[in-house]
Amino acid sequence: MFDLSGLAAALQAHGRVARVVIAGVEGSSPREVGASMLVFADGQSGTIGGGALEFEAAAKARLMLAEGIVGTTGAPWIERVSLGPSLGQCCGGAVTLWTEVFEAVPEAVAGVVARGVGDMPLAVKRVLAAARGQGVRPSPGLVAGWLVEPVMEAKRQVWVWGAGHVGRALVSVLAPLPGIAVTWVDVGVERFPDGVPEGVTVVPASDPAVLADHAPVGAEHLVLTYSHALDLELCHRLLLRGFRSCGLIGSATKWGRFRSRLKALGHGAQDVARIRCPIGDPTLGKHPQAIAIGVVAEMLKAPKTAAREMRA
Repeated sequence: MFDLSGLAAALQAHGRVARVVIAGVEGSSPREVGASMLVFADGQSGTIGGGALEFEAAAKARLMLAEGIVGTTGAPWIERVSLGPSLGQCCGGAVTLWTEVFEAVPEAVAGVVARGVGDMPLAVKRVLAAARGQGVRPSPGLVAGWLVEPVMEAKRQVWVWGAGHVGRALVSVLAPLPGIAVTWVDVGVERFPDGVPEGVTVVPASDPAVLADHAPVGAEHLVLTYSHALDLELCHRLLLRGFRSCGLIGSATKWGRFRSRLKALGHGAQDVARIRCPIGDPTLGKHPQAIAIGVVAEMLKAPKTAAREMRA
């Protein structure tokens, strides 16, 4: 998917940026169609799988930058790369790379960015018509020689309550993930680090519990503030408000006390059981980054688990 905001931020920082996309895959590949990276003179962001493929692609992208080729006026660099014979990688497949240089953010039509050389093919016009008229988002890939990509949209709203060590570790892991919008809440601006990851919305609130009354009902919440009393109040308010999921940091003992107190506040046992506590994978240890890895792994598995349960 095309991350327009990420490209805009890179353009603001670097002026001209090359973007490399996996436009096609044959056989085994380190990344899927639509995976992309941004390349600039002194660095890059994102990944198309690492290793020799990424190294060579980044070098060619910098050559395009040095030669002054611009995507809006020059043809993209389209190359089929056999991973085994060309690069000595073990994947055994082949990828088609699409590389172009941007000086401005491209225009999207109905949430789709389509570009190529020459007149727009009829097949691409049909894709855009379906997006406009029926809201059909296409899969990324090549259509009649043009590259078609849906614009990246946040499908999951994640609210992190608390900017302590675990909160910071969680946000650092969540922020780079595609399709996730992070809202980060704590009691004061001084609680947050100086460098907040790109795209994270920081909300200092003297009384976070009041803010919980207005959180999106489809949001996923991770409650890990400095105060057990605030944690309890947030769980109480979120149960009243509604949520997609809610996780609470703590021990089995803490959760036993919270469970009793939430029931005393009028919440049914079935509703209270929707809150997960403890969160993460205890086998990974208690280091903040280890907790964050376990928690985010649970979150990434959740939609797939739900889909399997629906099919069963």
